[in-house]
Amino acid sequence: MTVLLSNAALEKLHSGMEWAEGPAYFPAHDTLIFSDIPNSQLLQWVPGLGVRVLDQQSNYTNGNTCDSAGRRISCEHLTNAVVRIEGDGSRTIIASTYNHSRLNSPNDVVVSDDGAMWFTDPSYGILSEREGHPRASEQPGCQVYRVDPQNGNISIACDSLYMPNGLAFSIDEKTLYVADSSHSHFSDGFHHVYAFDVAAGGSLSNQRVFYEVAYGVPDGMCVDEHDNVWCSSARGIEVIAADGSQIAHLPVPETVANLTFGGPEGNRLFITATTSLYAVYTGVRGKEWLDAKSSK
Repeated sequence: MTVLLSNAALEKLHSGMEWAEGPAYFPAHDTLIFSDIPNSQLLQWVPGLGVRVLDQQSNYTNGNTCDSAGRRISCEHLTNAVVRIEGDGSRTIIASTYNHSRLNSPNDVVVSDDGAMWFTDPSYGILSEREGHPRASEQPGCQVYRVDPQNGNISIACDSLYMPNGLAFSIDEKTLYVADSSHSHFSDGFHHVYAFDVAAGGSLSNQRVFYEVAYGVPDGMCVDEHDNVWCSSARGIEVIAADGSQIAHLPVPETVANLTFGGPEGNRLFITATTSLYAVYTGVRGKEWLDAKSSK
């Protein structure tokens, strides 16, 4: 299995951001959106046309994804909310409180095949003005939440991580990977990716260390068609097999925040790394791209 192509060059598609994050690919129109958190902007890349500002005031949006209906799901630090942008452009708040108290600052979000939304809620967006607005947390900790697809109820899926960040499902969605990036701000923090077993109905169990990032901290992640986990790090991207062994490394000249597969064939990896948006063709396709294609 060849995950990285020896003749594929890393391309810089755009630069000038302060902290690029949250890439999400939309197969229906072959475009990519991503966030510049400190500038509170949402940007869009269009093949052949380049990048434009899609939203000049994005409420310090961080992570984004696309649901099975092709709608954008975004995590807003400033409003402590996970929101969905409907087909007519209107905005629906999916989650902004838990137990009648404000969430911290939703960071990353994925939608599972059953329609449930899973998101992380670390405190990065309430620590400084750079990523949101400083305030005291109203929650007892930083959790991973699940939004029920039938009734919209929000429940805590995991409360055992210090600063849960990026998350991704295995191909069969029986494993959830969650990054704990707490070492970025706290000396006693972690730089690990954890794996959890996912039961029917969405409960998690059997927490275990899946991978320890040696360079910086893990942030965003995605999974390819062979169940390999592609994880961001300070030196680029680490590619990890389902058994936790590293099988490849993709160097990137800036610290990587997040990544996603896209393109017409699903084999183009889009990378947000500090000030720039990069892309590279790979030897594999992404899970989310395959899921989006199968939902049509």
